[in-house]
Amino acid sequence: MGQRILSLYPASSPSPSALESEASAGLLQTAASSWAESTGSRSSGGPACFHLGSRALSWLWRDTGGPQSGGVPARVWKVRRWGGAGRAWSRLQGRGWLRPSRAPPLRRLFPASPVPRAPASWPPLQLRRARAMQRLAMDLRVLSRELALYVEHQVRVGFFGSGVGLSLILGFSVAYACYYLSSIAKKPQLVIGGESFSRFLQDHCPVVTETYYPTVWCWESRGQTLLRPFITAKPRVQYRNELIKTADGGQISLDWFDNNNSACYVDASTRPTILLLPGLTGTSKESYILHMIHLSEELGYRCVVFNNRGVAGESLLTPRTYCCANTEDLEAVIHHVHSLYPLAPFLAAGVSMGGMLLLNYLGKIGSKTPLMAAATFSVGWNTFACSESLERPLNWLLFNYYLTTCLQSSVKKHRHMFVGQIDMDQVMKAKSIREFDRRFTSVMFGYRTLDDYYTDASPNRRLKSVGIPVLCLNAADDVFSPSHAIPIETAKQNPNVALVLTSYGGHIGFLEGIWPRQCTYMDRVFKQFVQAMVEHGHELSNM
Repeated sequence: MGQRILSLYPASSPSPSALESEASAGLLQTAASSWAESTGSRSSGGPACFHLGSRALSWLWRDTGGPQSGGVPARVWKVRRWGGAGRAWSRLQGRGWLRPSRAPPLRRLFPASPVPRAPASWPPLQLRRARAMQRLAMDLRVLSRELALYVEHQVRVGFFGSGVGLSLILGFSVAYACYYLSSIAKKPQLVIGGESFSRFLQDHCPVVTETYYPTVWCWESRGQTLLRPFITAKPRVQYRNELIKTADGGQISLDWFDNNNSACYVDASTRPTILLLPGLTGTSKESYILHMIHLSEELGYRCVVFNNRGVAGESLLTPRTYCCANTEDLEAVIHHVHSLYPLAPFLAAGVSMGGMLLLNYLGKIGSKTPLMAAATFSVGWNTFACSESLERPLNWLLFNYYLTTCLQSSVKKHRHMFVGQIDMDQVMKAKSIREFDRRFTSVMFGYRTLDDYYTDASPNRRLKSVGIPVLCLNAADDVFSPSHAIPIETAKQNPNVALVLTSYGGHIGFLEGIWPRQCTYMDRVFKQFVQAMVEHGHELSNM
């Protein structure tokens, strides 16, 4: 059985016609189908390998055959004899690399059924080329099958036969499982200032007292933070957009999910409403927002997403964007939503910077808010500590620089609005969030220095003034919010605040399960908490 190798060289003879190319490809495919039917198997690199080889060869044949200008191509394929696959096969068997006992019989590789032949009307040269390509595909099929059998034999016999490989794998697995269960999987730390709020969460939100099992192969902070946006599925959500005017002449974009098909709350006037606040440059399209809406839909609730000015595609009507220290826009949105559905239970949930904005609002207004409860996730409690952590070399490379470019992109499209107020050339040269805030955010909102802005933006200063039940979920390994900056002692002094601190989870990560495509620990906390407050919130006032 001779092996055929294709070589590329200039030739003076004309190329095969398009008819020859298509017929040759068809001949190879027909031969592959005939072989597959005779063997009736696709395992161990079987007919699938031959099928792939025949497709590749037919593609090469078609790609090089077409007529060129003047009818003469620059190069054509020519088949040359280059040794025999049979001799190469025998050498491999002689060295002990292949097992003759497992070699497929020739009668299976070349079935007795007649092999399709090219039309007799073809010129002899074209017939030889087509048949040579068919034999080459057959040879590649034989070699690929033998290599697959050899690898299978080495894995089954060479590695596991002596028991050494199996022992190593089992030993490593047991050691890793012990380390994971003892050091990684832990119950979250629950910090609550009031006994009644603590009992309420234990009764109606038990997830905060259960052991959190991070994804076994991705529990490190940066891995969880980077992986979630790519691995988690994005539920499909149909929004209804609304633009509302602000007192200074600007506009805010709200994306509504009305959930009109709710079976639990048919009356829209009493259907619970959840206000969702995305992160620094986030919008209603973020995966964590979509998952919260999906869970709210299961509960029968209505959701509305608060998009910060200028980030959701709407025009910027005034030279002002947003920051987590200024709560005027959020206050306007809360009163607007409440005016539409004054009888409906009203809650809010903020993620990352959205949580910082929500906590600053609650700290300023106290209990004089239409909200009955709130939840925050991965909040940066101390802006100075957050900035310092993100400026470490690895964190700057993975997160800080990327977020800075996102901030620059969000203001670049509205650059004409800031002419004469801010030096946008310097803003576009910023390499970190701190530099961006110094050159843009602090200047826009009238702060004398960057330190003044960061002091006013830190929610830990106002946590003691929060006047409604608030649950705050953070991970101790969150590089955006270092654990030493979490205000544990302040939370103990406010009976309305519950801190849930997991050992792992990263920033808006909280992945769990072997393949964390769907629900995360953060999603489960959100669902149980909002459901508990809507259905059993009245119990808190009686405790």
